[in-house]
Amino acid sequence: MAAIVRSDHAKSLVPGLHALFGMEYDRYDNQHERLFEKVSSDRAFEEEVLLSGFGAAPTKAEGASVTFDTAQEAWTARYSHSTVALGFSVSSEAMEDNLYEQLSTRYTKALARSMAHTKQVTAANIFNNAFSSSYKGGDGVSLANTAHPLVSGGTFSNTFSTQVDLSETALENAVIAVNNFVDDRGLPIAITPRMLLIPFEQQFVAERILKSQLRPATSDNDLNALNSMGMFSEGVEVNAFLSDTDAFFILNNCPDSLKYFERLGVTTSNEGDFESDTMKFKSRERYSFGWSDPRGVYASSGA
Repeated sequence: MAAIVRSDHAKSLVPGLHALFGMEYDRYDNQHERLFEKVSSDRAFEEEVLLSGFGAAPTKAEGASVTFDTAQEAWTARYSHSTVALGFSVSSEAMEDNLYEQLSTRYTKALARSMAHTKQVTAANIFNNAFSSSYKGGDGVSLANTAHPLVSGGTFSNTFSTQVDLSETALENAVIAVNNFVDDRGLPIAITPRMLLIPFEQQFVAERILKSQLRPATSDNDLNALNSMGMFSEGVEVNAFLSDTDAFFILNNCPDSLKYFERLGVTTSNEGDFESDTMKFKSRERYSFGWSDPRGVYASSGA
């Protein structure tokens, strides 16, 4: 195990140093909190099972028997918690001879930054891998897919059949598609968009589309319907960890969709090593990100 020693911080050991910099930047922390429903967990993994309801009730003829329907469990979404941990050690001489801010304090902040970064990347990867067949949900297909299976037979789609770039037309068509979602027995359900999730590269396009009083990029004097209807009640979320520069995601008010299970919150500890006189510091947490009901998302990977 390598330790941070005095030679790693030669400038910190002599008078005259004006400032140490490089680890005091602002961070993109906790962006996942607006995107995922947080749930506590007390086991190695969590499972959520889809229950299908009943179909439409038929009209009963006079004197005829009542039609009986069946309900069943369908597929299962499993959340397997990962353990994320990182540590560092500092020699006793490096801590004793440091003339400025304590090394342990400075690097404990860096440790927190690394842990937070991993969590944000893990959360964003749910969207970064949304179109990949290598990352399947409980229903056996990717998060954004044109063929999510229905218990009653057939499929439904939560993405465009032909992928498109972010535009007024694309958002209007996506909203209509979301409004037409059905449950697993084919009954219409009241799901509406709540938030537009985009990478940095799309923030100016989104601003023009959603904030203009009139329709953007046209010479017509038409009303901007997306703006006047307040279509995205929770606004636009720009995420620093989305990797596809022209992808966009509409998050909907669907229950039990995007989930963040916290098995163990961030814990930190430190101890000294008797033989080497080094001080060891570590941080650890356990969690999982995923989705149960894909109706919580409508997405495009861009044209």
